[in-house]
Amino acid sequence: MNSDRFRGRYEAAGQGHLLQFWPKLSDAERAALLGQLNALDIERVNKIYGKAISYEKETAENAGKDVIEPLPEDAADSVVGMSEKEREWREIGLRATANGQVGVLLMAGGQGTRLGSSAPKGCYDIGLPSHKSLFQYQAERIARLQTVAAQKNGKPAKPVVIPWYVMTSGPTRRETEQFFKKNNYFGLSPENVVFFEQGTLPCLTMGGKVILESPSHVAVAPDGNGGLYAALRNPLSPESSRTVLSDLAERKVQYVHSYCVDNCLVKVADPVFIGYCIQKQADCAAKVVPKAYPSESVGVVARRGDKFNVIEYSEISQEQAERRNAKGELAFRAANIVNHFYTTTFLERTREFEEDLAFHIARKKIPYVDESGQTIKPTKPNGLKLEMFVFDVFPYAQHFAVLEVARNEEFSPLKNAPGTGSDDPETSRRDLLAQQRRFLEHAGATVAEGVDIEVSPLVSYSGEGLESVKDKKFTRSGMVESVEELDALV
Repeated sequence: MNSDRFRGRYEAAGQGHLLQFWPKLSDAERAALLGQLNALDIERVNKIYGKAISYEKETAENAGKDVIEPLPEDAADSVVGMSEKEREWREIGLRATANGQVGVLLMAGGQGTRLGSSAPKGCYDIGLPSHKSLFQYQAERIARLQTVAAQKNGKPAKPVVIPWYVMTSGPTRRETEQFFKKNNYFGLSPENVVFFEQGTLPCLTMGGKVILESPSHVAVAPDGNGGLYAALRNPLSPESSRTVLSDLAERKVQYVHSYCVDNCLVKVADPVFIGYCIQKQADCAAKVVPKAYPSESVGVVARRGDKFNVIEYSEISQEQAERRNAKGELAFRAANIVNHFYTTTFLERTREFEEDLAFHIARKKIPYVDESGQTIKPTKPNGLKLEMFVFDVFPYAQHFAVLEVARNEEFSPLKNAPGTGSDDPETSRRDLLAQQRRFLEHAGATVAEGVDIEVSPLVSYSGEGLESVKDKKFTRSGMVESVEELDALV
């Protein structure tokens, strides 16, 4: 097995150390290492590293010099207190959905490590009476929305399809696909659930050398949720030339909703958001919630110079964080919840400016092998992981829009271990059941104190279809998969 053709290339790139253990490797180990080196674009890695270092230095030098301003009034709208506009936007969105123009991109590459689980995060059960996973809840919302869009537009239910593109990572792809197959795709048609994989990049030393985690294996890490854009153009499998973008084009999808798997309240393919963006003629947009308080540690959608961007909380001064507008609201209040809209034309266009985007640097503790081939587990950060953020494309939008929604209706992230008290399984479950209580009460029902009723997404996407509960009083907790089952809880 000849390593010469790799050795020259990697030495020219300053990365010849990756073959330093070659004489000691078995045939299987040599094959594994050459497989990695063959797939790696080492010249691109060096270029990314150099650009990331320059960007970080430039950002530090310009800290405080960039003009950061809140969103202009004409760049953002809100659904809160706008019932007429909300109805109008919903109708536009449902019409586009019924016409097969809407698709969904799910970012689901993370594992539930912080939750005490090694499974993909979407497999997690937050402890609802039904014990449905996050994946199942979102699949059932898609199924229900397909039905609602068909009914609203006088079409048969079956032909209405919202294709679901599930972005996994290397560690989660196989288990995610198996989970969907085992659960029969949660009632969706398998041909309308498309799995694809975000890319990876090698981990680097502080000086830009690629790290070996073993004598025959390069240390790699996912390239961040901003790797979504490149992943859309990559083949879905080694045996196929089909990509997410080609599949969207074949289906004639024009509008795409993108979100993260860990939000139990997410309105998948939200017709209100889709309709709003269509009406605004946006090519890229963000859904936001109001900041809970001035010092909340969240990024906000704002303007840096004349471009829209997400500004990290660390970049905003205390004075800016506490600044208020004429209405008494926080000026920098548009909290980013990684919930976005794109036209497929914009997603295609990302290839034009991808080279202009700089990767962000995260300094981490990365296991490595020393010169003797022994694995070392560092106790302090010793290397770099490079990642791109999904919002890095915002400045390139020609028509950007922002829609503010109520936090208690649309945002409850699952980030922390059980019992943490914030953004954990208990708060996710509490927020979801509280929302479903509001669905019933808005429909005219009374729900007794302490009673929790889980209403399946197959019954109601966002509170619709519950007219029969008017004037009923619910006194028993439980979960229902049909409107008829609600009577048992009266």
